[in-house]
Amino acid sequence: MIRKALALTVTAAAGALTFSGVASADIIGTPPPCTRTSDVSGADFDVKLCGVSDVDQFRAGLENNGNAYCGPASLYNVLHYWGHVKGAPVGWLSTKVKNLDPKDPADYTVVGNSIWRIGVDAKYDGKTTMGNLQTAWNVATKPARDIGWHTAVGNTNSANAADFSGDLARKLDQGPVQLVYGRYSAGPQAGSLQRGGGHIVTVVAAKGSFNGNTVQLKLSDPGRAGDHKQPGYLDSQSDYQLLDVTLTKRTITEYVPVKDDENTDVDESLQPGTYRTVVRWELTGPQYVGTTRQMVETFNWFAMSAPVG
Repeated sequence: MIRKALALTVTAAAGALTFSGVASADIIGTPPPCTRTSDVSGADFDVKLCGVSDVDQFRAGLENNGNAYCGPASLYNVLHYWGHVKGAPVGWLSTKVKNLDPKDPADYTVVGNSIWRIGVDAKYDGKTTMGNLQTAWNVATKPARDIGWHTAVGNTNSANAADFSGDLARKLDQGPVQLVYGRYSAGPQAGSLQRGGGHIVTVVAAKGSFNGNTVQLKLSDPGRAGDHKQPGYLDSQSDYQLLDVTLTKRTITEYVPVKDDENTDVDESLQPGTYRTVVRWELTGPQYVGTTRQMVETFNWFAMSAPVG
């Protein structure tokens, strides 16, 4: 079905500005108290990072006030960790993440511009994909590679991972990961589920057992700010918070509808879809109660190492 393309208008612009420095001892992120935990040996794992930001995605200046900017905002949290904790020169032109404090009102606009810039690099079109967010990571980390840093990025899918939660813990021990879950409701066939949108968050901590069926996580969720829809929430950063969730391994029957091809004059979405059996991890928690079921599908992982010598 041929549709008219919509033009994206964004009022924010990624500023090429110079900022005052942040002392190397400062770790701006993760609400205190925070103790780094790194245990990925033996049968169980317990990993917790400190220094991960919790930026708000809902901001004036972003399309629809940032309603669909969870991908860029959660990736900013990842970059914040590498800039503030590891001292990596990640960013864009003269804008370096390590020089920004998302909780400082003086930096609020530039942080918002940075989230917008991540969206541009991730080909934001009302949403972002995990693959395009990896591209945005490569753009933001190029200044580090230019002076000898090594960077890596990848994705792990619950559908084909032998130990999804264990893999997550090992990658989290290197640095924050981006986790995507779909919102699933009842499909056409009894007992089936159908995806109807999703959300992307930053994982800060994980606790569980290798080859287990459940895992406890702590999340920085850019869409669940404590001041959401309160006066001024689009123009200020909320207090950082970590949200506790449980992931439980599920094998589900997923209904996959046929996608419409916008370059044809027929609506392919009217054709019958298909069913598949797939492994997902159901996300539950006090802040995640609604009419749909949240099923974790994949996570992006990131790694960096400083030049030797």
